[in-house]
Amino acid sequence: MRIRNLTLALAGAAAGLMGLAGTASAAEGIYIPNLVYKTGPYAPSGTPVAHGFADYLAMINLRDGGVNGVPIIYEECETGYKTDRGVECYDRVKGENGGAVVINPWSTGITYALIEKATVDKIPLFSIGYGRTSAADGRVFPYVFNFPSTYWNQATAIVRYIADQEGGFDKLKGKNLGFVYLDHPYGKEPIPTLDILAEKYGFTYDKYPVPPASMTEQKSIWLQIRRSKPAYVVMWGWGAMNSTAVSEAANVKYPMDKFIGNWWAAAEPDVIPAGDGAIGYKGATFNGVGTDFKIYKDINDLYGAGKGTWTKDQIGGVLYSRGVATAAYIVEAIKTAQLKFGNRVITGEEMQYGLENLKLDAAAIEKLGLTGLMPPVEITCANHEGQNPAIKIQQWNGKVWEIKTDWIPADTALVRPLIEQDAAQYAKENNITPRSCS
Repeated sequence: MRIRNLTLALAGAAAGLMGLAGTASAAEGIYIPNLVYKTGPYAPSGTPVAHGFADYLAMINLRDGGVNGVPIIYEECETGYKTDRGVECYDRVKGENGGAVVINPWSTGITYALIEKATVDKIPLFSIGYGRTSAADGRVFPYVFNFPSTYWNQATAIVRYIADQEGGFDKLKGKNLGFVYLDHPYGKEPIPTLDILAEKYGFTYDKYPVPPASMTEQKSIWLQIRRSKPAYVVMWGWGAMNSTAVSEAANVKYPMDKFIGNWWAAAEPDVIPAGDGAIGYKGATFNGVGTDFKIYKDINDLYGAGKGTWTKDQIGGVLYSRGVATAAYIVEAIKTAQLKFGNRVITGEEMQYGLENLKLDAAAIEKLGLTGLMPPVEITCANHEGQNPAIKIQQWNGKVWEIKTDWIPADTALVRPLIEQDAAQYAKENNITPRSCS
């Protein structure tokens, strides 16, 4: 069900989030609906992402009167992280306000369900760091984008980090790892890559699926882990599963510096409930955290004007920052499209061009005030993941997350052929002729 239909300010003094009722159809602007989940067991993770995303767009309207002066119309539709409700939301919002230019599903399951629909409708799906990994092959998936990295490449970078901690890849031979994951398309996504890495480097790993219906019931899993004593535990979790896992790991006294969450399992809601027991827990990330970035001057101005979508004391966390970065990538893709099509309201098909030609180097990110908060990207027709996927490892010190590494490169030489193989199989099964990107 839709929870709100909001117009973000049209310009100048009118900028910001407008009333909670009515429709935005009277205003002409760039329509960006957002599929969110602020209710249910995934709300602790979904809420900050949604607010970071909405705040950045509201800030663009307040500060700039929109994108190159063209206002943004923003709307949220509540999915509860349920695939069927996500599809209902997509069908409901895609054609409103002149048509959506991009949609963020914020769920791997919803992304999978929308790939064919969005391709037919020519509306880009931006599944930032989630969704179908092989959608990185833009020849087969022209309307799906998953930069700045994918689950498969994240898995290789996490294994590289573990190898570095142990003294090299050769030290992985004979070791046993644990893999705790949500028993959902999202949680299962990295398993084929982990299988290949295990065979390549001679380690084994035990799988511990967590059913979505009982995410807070993990005692038996962690008792098994206490008995098997894996050298490291990697977690692919989301929502209430994460904080439960961290608490249970602390209860069985698993060494927290050997427990590594993926980038959706390493935010404040995942560790705070465990108190001091969470100290030392690690996680992957592809964005900065905190408010020590130039962009926060403008976000603070948004809250000073009473136009923020949350409470000011909650901004700046890992997932809020990821929402900010996601919205920033979208705004810059709109600008890229406008360079070709003019400073006006663009279509979904024109947004696809903007995303596919997005290039943000360090200098461009510095100009945006986002240095350290988001990595550079360069997207092409063939590569919708970007040229240099990498992660950083952060660690919880009991109060804040601390970045502990530089960028850890993914093993793209291993992953890209797998991406192309899976994309080719999808094309064959769906009678798709891959487009030429030459």
